Amino acid sequence: MIRAALPVALLGLLAACDGGGDPVQQALRDTSAANHAAAARTTAETQAASHAGHDKAGPTPGDRAFAASEAEMHKKMAAASGQTVDQAYVAKMIAHHEGAVAMAEVALRDSRDPEIRRMAQSVVEAQTREIAEMKAWAPTSAPAN
Repeated sequence: MIRAALPVALLGLLAACDGGGDPVQQALRDTSAANHAAAARTTAETQAASHAGHDKAGPTPGDRAFAASEAEMHKKMAAASGQTVDQAYVAKMIAHHEGAVAMAEVALRDSRDPEIRRMAQSVVEAQTREIAEMKAWAPTSAPAN
C-alpha cells in the first residue's frame, strides 16, 4: 500500500510545482513578492500621510514658530561629520540636541500651557547636559583605516 501511494504523492508534488522546480524556492519567491508589495504599500501610505498637510494654504502659526529652529537644526546635522561612525554620531547628535533646545526655547517663550512649559524646561536641562557630555567625549582609539 505504501509503495502504491508513494508515486501518487510524488506526482502530486510535481503537479503542485507547475512543471517542476523547487516548491520551497517558489514559496520563498511568493513570500518575498508579498513582503515587497506590503512594503511598497506602507511606503506609499506614509508618503501620502506626510504630504497630506501640504495641501493647506501654508504652514500654521504653530509650525511657523519652529521653522527657523528646525531649518537650522537640519542644516547643522547635514553639515556635521566625523572620520568614524562614533565621531559622526556625536557631531550629528550635538546638532540634533541643539535643535531640540532651540525648539524648547520657542515653547518656553510662546506657550502658556504649564505642562508644555514643564516639558520644554526639562528638554532644555537634559539636552544641554547631554550636549556638554558629547562635546567632552573623545575617541578611545584611533580610527581604523
